[in-house]
Amino acid sequence: MKVVVTGAAGQLGQDVVRELAKKNHDVYGADRSQLDITIEADVMSYIHEVKPDVILHCAAYTNVDAAEENEDTAYQVNALATEYLAKAANEVGAKMLYVSTDYVFDGTATEPYEVDQATSPLGAYGRTKLAGEQLLQKHLDKFFIVRTAWVFGVYGNNFVKTMIRLGKERGEVGVVHDQVGSPTYTVDLAKFMVELMETEKYGIYHATNSGVCSWYEFAVEIFKQAGLEVTVNPLTSEQFPRPAKRPNYSVLSKKKIEAEGLTPLRDWKEALAAYLEESN
Repeated sequence: MKVVVTGAAGQLGQDVVRELAKKNHDVYGADRSQLDITIEADVMSYIHEVKPDVILHCAAYTNVDAAEENEDTAYQVNALATEYLAKAANEVGAKMLYVSTDYVFDGTATEPYEVDQATSPLGAYGRTKLAGEQLLQKHLDKFFIVRTAWVFGVYGNNFVKTMIRLGKERGEVGVVHDQVGSPTYTVDLAKFMVELMETEKYGIYHATNSGVCSWYEFAVEIFKQAGLEVTVNPLTSEQFPRPAKRPNYSVLSKKKIEAEGLTPLRDWKEALAAYLEESN
């Protein structure tokens, strides 16, 4: 299949490109230097020229705190660019997969969020990603939306890298213990995305590694697996204020993956071990 990947130079995009190449797909990696996805005319001409079978839309404005001050910019990238790509996909008959987020939910649930549960984002980032979901569905029938969370990979800045750096520098870190979710390794997410795009099983999916932890528990496991002696102090969200409010509970139910006969992602601790091996 001929596949366009937006955000091809990003943390997830690079692993998606690698996975597509392994499966012998014809990959067109579009990063910012090749295509400004916020310019509709450029998107239209690029997609009409390439005529892909699939668009994997990994590009996003992901700085959750900065989005509070720059919601217009975040909206351009997360919502309007998604709309332009969806319109172009519709015109050339392509499928499209959009990567979304647990931040479309407010985190007040006590059980894993199902794909059809009511959304209620707490901040600008979640609002703009949800707008992207809605605009995609408005313009295209052949869509996949993959909501994920707590993403970490070799090619980007992420919690695992930050913890290892701080642990080595300080020997002691404070991490919030009252936000609970599921980490996601980009290699595993990329594999799932490629498996999904090869089907016609359209709709919304939740995809993270399996298992649940708090950020505090995630940090403890990172240091354990990395063999670092670091003291981890549990903090409340109030003790660690950020510009954007985070959902306290953002565990996503992966029932749909199994219901559709797709391959579930492995346990997050196994994924972390694989990541640490790949990083070294």
